[in-house]
Amino acid sequence: MTQPLIALLVGIVGLALIALVVWPRSGLWARLQTARRRTARVLIEDALKHLYDYEYKNISSTLESLSGALSISTDEATRLVARLGELHLLTYHGQQLQLTAEGRSYALRIIRVHRLWERYLSDETDLGESEWHAEAEKQEHRLSPEDANALAERLGHPVFDPHGDPIPTEAGAIPPPQGLPLTSLKTGETAGIVHVEDEPEAVYAQLVALGLFPGMQVRMSDRSVDRLLLEVNGNEVVLAPVVAANVTVVPLRRAAKAREAFRTLATLKPGERAVIRGISSACHGLQRRRLMDLGVVPGTEVRAELRSVSGDPVAYVIRGATIALRNQQADLIYVDDVKRGAS
Repeated sequence: MTQPLIALLVGIVGLALIALVVWPRSGLWARLQTARRRTARVLIEDALKHLYDYEYKNISSTLESLSGALSISTDEATRLVARLGELHLLTYHGQQLQLTAEGRSYALRIIRVHRLWERYLSDETDLGESEWHAEAEKQEHRLSPEDANALAERLGHPVFDPHGDPIPTEAGAIPPPQGLPLTSLKTGETAGIVHVEDEPEAVYAQLVALGLFPGMQVRMSDRSVDRLLLEVNGNEVVLAPVVAANVTVVPLRRAAKAREAFRTLATLKPGERAVIRGISSACHGLQRRRLMDLGVVPGTEVRAELRSVSGDPVAYVIRGATIALRNQQADLIYVDDVKRGAS
């Protein structure tokens, strides 16, 4: 009896192992094939994003640019381009690669998900700025167009992501690029930041650490071949040209008016009043919602009430309530003087 029982058990275990490997959908082989398909799809979608990005910036894309962007060999890039051609997503024009209408539409769907997800991470979570891009890279390959539409509705159909990039509409509409590199500003010129490039990661981390975000205004105080000296919210910031090139700005014609925008709540002296103009893009997630819950919304009058012995925090009166804010928080709140704000 013992040997037949052992044989039966061995047979059952063997069948279980075979089932584990070949079972439809959930077996190891099916999972491996799914992973391979997903990897191939991700590579295709990343390629479409790269090609569209170059097209949007009016730069010619080539096999070399594609292999560099995706960190693959030229041979792999060649096979990938051939596959995109078979799928009617890409056409060739000599050495240049160009998206078809179908390829462009596909790319915009991926970009829409990516930028919506970054907007979600910025507005709804406490995830750090340096982590937004990597998380959105994952979700852009997972969310369906229906999921993206639901997310857009939840967020109030935002027009820009937190870096200043336009978010494509459901129909694939997207405005043309605007602005110039920060490096193009001349000494004495003032401009508003409209975009901060989030790649490469090391450069973006440096820009975040310096507090540069879309919506801020900067003034070129001085410049040389190897450095730019900027005035940002009343502070001096030094940037290497290679870093500054990742910031896009729109020059402002009236420098006097631009300088007034540097005024923040932190500059108010006890007893001084102002009208809240807005909250910096640097303030996001739960911190932003907390300020808004406290009444920090555009058009609301605020008065600096009392400064602590150390000078930080400071008590402010907003809508009859007294709240204490750190100078670091108050410096993220833009204000106008009462007369100009009430006009």
